[in-house]
Amino acid sequence: QLKLVESGGGLVQPGGSLRLSCLASKFTLDYYAIGWFRQAPGKEREDISCIRASGNITYADAVQGRFTISRDAAETSVYLQMNSLKPEDTAIYYCAPTCSAHVATMYGYWGQGTQVTVSS
Repeated sequence: QLKLVESGGGLVQPGGSLRLSCLASKFTLDYYAIGWFRQAPGKEREDISCIRASGNITYADAVQGRFTISRDAAETSVYLQMNSLKPEDTAIYYCAPTCSAHVATMYGYWGQGTQVTVSS
């Protein structure tokens, strides 16, 4: 099974930036849709962004214009560049080989995630 590992989270001030990485082990990602998701305390996991094998990209309204998803040329990593961060972006961020949080839950795709905290 494709295993993905998230990294790059941390503490950042409002207005700051972070780049999250989603690294695949033993697989290249070019045939997969890779989604980024987040879960804030007391809230349900939500879709953030997804990049499909076709290259089609989608973003949630909450992050549109601030976050950018991309793949590396070697097709082993997918990145989430997060700019103009807000306190409401604070959450654990996850990646999964699907654009749907429901599918990721159904197939047990969730990893450890990476914590992003936006605070002054």
